[in-house]
Amino acid sequence: MIMKILARPGSNKPMNRFGVPAIFAVTVILIAGCASIPAPTEQLAVSRAEVTSATRDGGNEFAPLELRSAVDKMERAERAMAAEDYVLARRLAEQAQLDARLAATRTGVAKAEKSVEDSQESNRILQEEIRRTTR
Repeated sequence: MIMKILARPGSNKPMNRFGVPAIFAVTVILIAGCASIPAPTEQLAVSRAEVTSATRDGGNEFAPLELRSAVDKMERAERAMAAEDYVLARRLAEQAQLDARLAATRTGVAKAEKSVEDSQESNRILQEEIRRTTR
């Protein structure tokens, strides 16, 4: 029975003497590789902080789509972490961090544009006042 399992497909001959040890070695390496992936706790913490910062700075108002994407990916990363899928958890946390940075950048740009508009409006009002008083 075992000889048939170890036989090459379409043949009744068992694998050569290198086939079984090679399969065993590859299996051991794959199992060891999967077991050695550390939990990305630091990455999740950094990403969580970026999302919190983007939210606090006004991302909901100025970059709602980017912030929503960051929050969704962060939630998925935390679920992957709980399921011990560390590769997926790291990838999602990194994506959430980038989305949060994008939201923060867009928020900063929108605030700067608003500040410029406010300054221009103040200047316009001052110029009108100067014209009125000099007539």
